[in-house]
Amino acid sequence: MLRLPNFTLLQPQTLSEALALLAVDPHNTAILAGGTDLLPNMKRRQQTPRRLISLRHVSELHKLAVSDAEIRIGGAVRLRAIEDAPIIAEEALALRQAVSQIATVHIRGTATLGGNLCLDTRCDYYNQSEPWRQAIGYCKKKDGDICWVATSSPRCLAVSSTDAAPALMALDAKVQLRSVRGDRELSLSDLYHNDGIHYLTKRPDELLTQVRIPRRPGLRSAYWKLRRRGAFDFPLLGVAVAVQLDEEGLVRDARLALGAVSSQPILVEEAGKRLIGQELTNDQIDEVADAAYSLAKPMDHADMSLSYRKGMVRSLVRSALREVRGDDIAADRQRLMRMLG
Repeated sequence: MLRLPNFTLLQPQTLSEALALLAVDPHNTAILAGGTDLLPNMKRRQQTPRRLISLRHVSELHKLAVSDAEIRIGGAVRLRAIEDAPIIAEEALALRQAVSQIATVHIRGTATLGGNLCLDTRCDYYNQSEPWRQAIGYCKKKDGDICWVATSSPRCLAVSSTDAAPALMALDAKVQLRSVRGDRELSLSDLYHNDGIHYLTKRPDELLTQVRIPRRPGLRSAYWKLRRRGAFDFPLLGVAVAVQLDEEGLVRDARLALGAVSSQPILVEEAGKRLIGQELTNDQIDEVADAAYSLAKPMDHADMSLSYRKGMVRSLVRSALREVRGDDIAADRQRLMRMLG
């Protein structure tokens, strides 16, 4: 049985109290929201914080609110609450599709949006028990000096496995970071580094308190996910698209994001620009799919071959864009599920 290391649990009642506690010793402190990623990592000794700050009683972080301009989701809102919110299904479908494919329904009842956005990067060599990692020689991400994905790599190549981030990137969302030193607001793409160890630009003393999604009339979005099984698994590829059409059916704005193809989720800005002012024809969709395929450079750090995962970028981008165009894509989803067994 894997046991948790010793730690001190702190239970603030307000956001200001939580930030003050975090500021005391941020480098030896972890945030406990749902704990669905943090606690298993602690059992495997991948993370060994001396202090945990629970957000259970910080009510400010558990709210989902809507204004005329935006949807605001607290960092500690449960994934099930997002999945069940009518406003998300109506105006941010890609996010609903993304969170509904995370883990299992039981885990989504505990896991939080902020936790998924800050999810630890993963690879087949890192996500093992401590005896296993010790047996092969610890990797660069924890206690070692070599990346087993690519032994000559100067940096860790563990992959980003968040489902929510690509969806929110496509939806042009922003995150609010707070500390005792003040507040910052970042676009989703600016929250991440392409580094398996230092994958967040969030400082250790900062807390992700809120996600803000702009409300845009006529916006259509979708999220498609490749994984080994039809449920539970982390993404081997995630594709999110959001397209805004004008009254003539021409693309006014388009954004596309990829997940699980590098140490950070990627906003494919060039692919989106190709669609501006165009109809969503099959030729245009194929061009965008080719552009996304060229950018995706998955490494051999996860299940399925990297060439297969790269090839699936084209397929999932096409399916996602066909979905926002309004095509009947039920057969595409059924085919993907059959492929996943």
